[in-house]
Parts: sequence; C-alpha cells; structure tokens
Amino acid sequence: MSGCVLLVDDDPVQRRLLEETVKRFGHDTVVAESGDMALEVLQGQSGGSIDLIVLDLVMPDLDGMGVMSEMAKRGISKPIIVQTAHGGIETVVSAMRAGAFDFVVKPISPERLQVSINNALKVNALEGEMTRMKKQASGTLAFSDLVTRSAKMAKIIAMGERAAKSNIPILLEGESGVGKEVFARAIQGSSDRRSKPFVTVNCGAIPENLVESILFGHEKGAFTGATDKHIGKFVEANGGTLFLDEVGELPPNAQVKLLRAIQEGEVDPVGAKKPVKVDIRLISATNRDMIQLVKDGKLREDLYYRLNVFPIQIPPLRDRGDDIPDLVRHFLARFAVEEGKKIAAVSATAMALLRAYDWPGNVRQLENAMFRAVVLCDGSELTVEEFPQIAAQIEGVDLGAPDGEPPAEALKLDATLVRPPSAAPAPAPKAETQIRFGDTSLVTEDGHIRALDAIEEEVIRLALERYNGKMSEVARRLGIGRSTLYRKIADYGLQETA
Repeated sequence: MSGCVLLVDDDPVQRRLLEETVKRFGHDTVVAESGDMALEVLQGQSGGSIDLIVLDLVMPDLDGMGVMSEMAKRGISKPIIVQTAHGGIETVVSAMRAGAFDFVVKPISPERLQVSINNALKVNALEGEMTRMKKQASGTLAFSDLVTRSAKMAKIIAMGERAAKSNIPILLEGESGVGKEVFARAIQGSSDRRSKPFVTVNCGAIPENLVESILFGHEKGAFTGATDKHIGKFVEANGGTLFLDEVGELPPNAQVKLLRAIQEGEVDPVGAKKPVKVDIRLISATNRDMIQLVKDGKLREDLYYRLNVFPIQIPPLRDRGDDIPDLVRHFLARFAVEEGKKIAAVSATAMALLRAYDWPGNVRQLENAMFRAVVLCDGSELTVEEFPQIAAQIEGVDLGAPDGEPPAEALKLDATLVRPPSAAPAPAPKAETQIRFGDTSLVTEDGHIRALDAIEEEVIRLALERYNGKMSEVARRLGIGRSTLYRKIADYGLQETA
C-alpha cells in the first residue's frame, strides 16, 4: 500500500538510508532535517499529501517529542512512527502517550519498518473511511474528506467550495463513475444546509409514467393505484439538497414542471388543488453532452439555462493518476474489513499496474476491481495476480521487478554497517542513436513545417532506440504515461521497434 512518508532525522546519512529504504517499499518520500522543518512541511502546501511520519526522537532544538506536542497544539493529525537509538521503556511509553502509532529502535530492520508502515497506513485508511461514512450518513461530508491529491481536482474543489457558499444551481458534468454524487454531497456538507436532507433521484431509472409522481408527489386517489398520499422528492428534500442524477434523461412533460419548480420555488403534486412551496438546493449531474441534447430536441433550452448556472466539469480518473494510490488504500481498507480479510498492503508491482491503466469506468471501475481483488486474495498483500483483467489489457507494460522477488540484501539503517544503495542508473543510450543537431527535422524538403504527428512519431521512435525499449524510461523522458505511450506506439505502428 503506497503512500507519502515524511522522514524527519537530523543525521544526513541515516536520513538518506531511511529514504532509500522507504522508496524501495514503493512509497513517495519527503525529508526534513529538523523538527522545525517538519512542522513547516506539514503546514505547507504539501502537508495535505503526507500520509505518515517517521520521526527521530533525538534531535537538536525541537526534538521528536516537541514535534508531536506542536502537532497536537496545531491540530495536525498524522500517524507517527518514532525511531531512536535509545529504546528504554519510559521513552516508549512517553512516545505512545504523545500520540505515536508505533516505535522502532535503531538500527532498524527493513522488514520491521515495512510492517510498521503498512499497518499505520492501513489503520489510517480505515479510520478515514469510517469518518467519511459517518459524515456521509449525517450529511456533513466536506471537501477535505474527499480522497484526492490531484492538482486538477484541487482546482475543481476550489470551485465547489465557492459554489457551496451560495444557493446557486449547480450542474456537475463528467463521465460515468467519476464521483459526481460524492462531490454533490461535499457541496452540501460545506454549505449552510449541512446535516439537512440530501435526496438523490436517478432520473434515468424512473418509469416515464411515474416521473411526475415521484418528483412532485401525488394526492390520494389522483390516479388508479394511488391509494396513499405521496409527498415527492422535492418536498422530501425541503430545507436540504435535491440531487438530480442524469437529469438529461427526464421526459419532456416532466421538464416543464421541473422548470416551474426551479423558477417559482413550488411544485404541483398530481391531483393537488394548490402548489406546495419548497426550499431546496438543486444540484444536477449528467454524463451526456447537454448542448447536443438541446440541439436534438431532447432537452428544453430554457431548462438547460436554468440548470447550467454554475457548471463544474469533474475530470476522469485517467487525468488524475495521483489519486489512484489513495483511492486504492481507501477501497482496500473498506473491503478488507467487509470481507474479513487481513490484507495489509498492495505490492509495488500491482500499484504500478493500476497506475498504468486508463480506467475508462473511472473510480467506480477501480472500486469494483479492488473489491474483486480482495475477494480473490489469500495472502496479506494484493499482487498482480489479483488483477488479471487489468493486466490483460495493458500487457507489455514494464512494471519493474516481479512480485515476490526479494529486495536487495536487508539493510540495517546504521551508517557503521552499510552504505546507502544508489538508485538504479538509467539505461545507457546506444552510441549509434545519440541525437545530434539536425537529426529531427522540423521542415519538409520543400521548406514547409512538418505535421505534428509525423514529428511525434519520429521523437517516439528515437526515444525507443535511445533507451533500448525500456518503456518506463521512455515514458518518463517524454513526459507521458506508459499507457499513453503504448497507445501511440500502436497508432504509429512502432510495435516492432518497442
């Protein structure tokens, strides 16, 4: 299970050893050489991305105990693994009372550290999931509870926070499975309607002859089979938020009544003698092109302008790959508990596989893939074997060392015992493909600018030759994802080169 780990140690050698070891486990790292610097990181822009802290207790100026004390005062809650060369019982008790999750003694065994990190991340993910479920049930889910660290999502969340401060109608657009309903709940939880009703209506799943009754209600005896009075979703959501999912699927006659409800703030139940006033926050969602629906005559143009007052486009999962590790951890914690499995981690190779996939079904597809993997898993770690359908679709992606392969010989994090391992060098370029000025021409023989796809094909071909077909290195140097690289290779017919 990968995460971002903040490493705090004043000893540069120990810090480097610790950093290399944690990276070997598949985690991202941020380093701080003092307690004061650690607090600056936690309160800075990257603080929200920190999942775990490995903290040295003995440091000059602000020591580890001081850091934990300051974190408590400033309301910073992160799981902490403390480390020290002095493992007395009093030190352990003091650290645990101060809020530490675990305690390790130098020199640290990599296996012991890996278990401690995995357990801390698992518990933290489970606690976060329980908190989110409670908040969702109470209508207080906020944007800070969303599982994301993507820069693209940060911009979208900023828009959502602005919209939440008013009662403006919101239209959430995006592909199926991107999390539009969760985003709508966060809007409500960040508004003055928090803790009030949040009523969801899937407009595409309502039988056409029952749309008006379900949305606006009906009186007893209004039609055949109406044996009781029904208040309708608008009245049910009174004082809170009404979420109309797939709003473009509403039939024309219901669209007229919906337009009146939005304009006048009142609904006309079927068979009622007078309208009923309602006070709702309206959030609509669609995975369709609303403008095209208007052009095709399937959506009233005046209704479109009433719904599309504050549009928010939620990006697909393939455009926010940084969210995948957090979402994987989130789903693993939930499904492991539901299925009674003791699964503590996802292997680095499996995580690379999940990050390389494009996820056309977005977050919902990832959720289902994780559910299936947890059910299939018999061990304590999810591996590539638990994701056969995903692996089959991106066959050939370079995922690094195979699962189960032991890491380099065990490291003892003590400068007197071992030197830090050096990062694996990039593949040496072939001598015959060294790029010289003029190797890639931007103009044709008759002096015209070449087409972009022709230049792109040549650059990819050169990169494949230069880095000996090492796909991870080629993708990194080109600044694109590996799945994108494979797609372009197929488009340009470069499979043999790859």
